[in-house]
Amino acid sequence: MDSVTLPDKLAAEIVDWSGVASTIRDRGRIDIEVPGAALRVAIDGPRAADPGAFAESLVGPLRVLGRPVVHIPAETFWRDAALRLEYGRTDLQSFANGWLDTDALRREVLVPVGPGGNGVFLPSLRDPLSNRATRDPPQVVEPGLILLISGELLLGRDLPFDYTIHLALSSAARRRRTPEQRQWTLPAYDDYATAVDPLRSADVVLRYDDPAHPAIRIPPASRGSDRAQRNRSFAQGI
Repeated sequence: MDSVTLPDKLAAEIVDWSGVASTIRDRGRIDIEVPGAALRVAIDGPRAADPGAFAESLVGPLRVLGRPVVHIPAETFWRDAALRLEYGRTDLQSFANGWLDTDALRREVLVPVGPGGNGVFLPSLRDPLSNRATRDPPQVVEPGLILLISGELLLGRDLPFDYTIHLALSSAARRRRTPEQRQWTLPAYDDYATAVDPLRSADVVLRYDDPAHPAIRIPPASRGSDRAQRNRSFAQGI
């Protein structure tokens, strides 16, 4: 599959997954629950794979298919820099466990659009460059909304996503495509691969070593108790 047709194909699959009812049977391949007001989709991957750009590539095709879509980069829910960088700008444990404000992302976005939520969510919290509050007004969920959350190290944090897509890079590809000033982050991805095993725990995996020719795979262990356990493992201790 080539990178030009992939967003269209994956957008069509996401629309099929979300459907018009609360429970979808996807041609016998995948069962997916859509329990809330929106389908909450994680686009997970190392920064070298640019999950934000991939999420943006899905926005147009999803809208062409008639679905409202909002893309929220996870970095707009980073903690305040005073907390995030308390132990320095290159502290590996802080990067892996402390940069993303998972409580805020859960409270302001994922829970409100989930089961029993009020359908009102915050599209961003903080500008990751200026560290200033964005002060974006809350938004009300449109019927059939598909909410894309893009970022790195998103799985294994017990975040209530309905579906997860992982952009997979080999260790060699991560090293090759990560700028020198970000090489210090690479051990976090190695730990993540071991603790969370996104190649198995994500619902869809895109082999992304060659972005021009990604390969798509649906892991057999992407659902059920095994997935739930792996979703907790990273948060409990890399």
